[in-house]
Amino acid sequence: MGVEWESLIDGVKKGDIRALAKMITRVENREPGWMEAMRRIYPYTGKAHVIGITGSPGAGKSTLTNKITSDLVDRGYKVGIVAVDPSSPFSGGALLGDRLRMRDVSLLDGVFVRSMATRGALGGLNQAARDVVKIMDAFGKDFVIIETVGVGQDEVEIVKTADIVLVICVPGQGDAIQAIKAGVMEIADIYVVNKADREGADQVVSDIRAMLDLSTEENAPRPPIMKTIASTGEGVPQLVAAVLDLLKKESQKRERQKLQVKEEILVILEQEVAKFLRQQFDKNGKLEKEVQEVVQGKRDPYSIVQEMITPLMKDLQISNAK
Repeated sequence: MGVEWESLIDGVKKGDIRALAKMITRVENREPGWMEAMRRIYPYTGKAHVIGITGSPGAGKSTLTNKITSDLVDRGYKVGIVAVDPSSPFSGGALLGDRLRMRDVSLLDGVFVRSMATRGALGGLNQAARDVVKIMDAFGKDFVIIETVGVGQDEVEIVKTADIVLVICVPGQGDAIQAIKAGVMEIADIYVVNKADREGADQVVSDIRAMLDLSTEENAPRPPIMKTIASTGEGVPQLVAAVLDLLKKESQKRERQKLQVKEEILVILEQEVAKFLRQQFDKNGKLEKEVQEVVQGKRDPYSIVQEMITPLMKDLQISNAK
């Protein structure tokens, strides 16, 4: 671990905003030493509540995130925001700037906004985003809000990171039909019908309630359905109050935490194993040879992968037997 990493870790623990920004950048870019830095940060995490905000594009997620953040700040909380944007196909960076969408709240005392690229991750969320949540947590944020890109059913990934998930629907965009989809239906802790001053808002509420009645066991609790007008802030205080009430249910939080920790271990393991294999195959030149044979029609990718992993599987089986 280099001196610069040590300095950044120390700065984050002391609440240095520049250290926070630099450490996030270095961890997001997976610079050498990032995993050891996260290991050192981890004991200082676990205090922040994580709110996931998801829904289709145009549902007003950014405006609602702004209003929720302002309300939390008014209540005395420090808030971090991770705005997950689509990746640029050229640079791999985020296409939408956080300061454009969050410029009002980013100026509030105690608020830190970070825009991140999905980097092709399903659900618009990758492991680096989870790491950023932990860094903000260690920094001292009371709440970290993750606003996802909004790409339909793949948004179920957010439940593997957030303590509370808000699914945002809006009249006139087919969100009533979207709510029927099982993946999205299952992740919501609270349904929010935004732009509730529009015609059809009550119908969206009725459709969601009908779907919940069909998909939920008779005596099982149902997620609340709340209406907001994010542009004016109407309904936001009530929504924040509902979120705070849900966060008091420790049993629900513990069960979700088990899911999140398991998922995180597996994701990091998969990424590191894939990275190691790439490095090994690049060193011995074997991969290039196999690629050439596939291009020439002599072999297929599936048998090549099987051939590559068979020795690894045998080694793992032997070590487990011991």
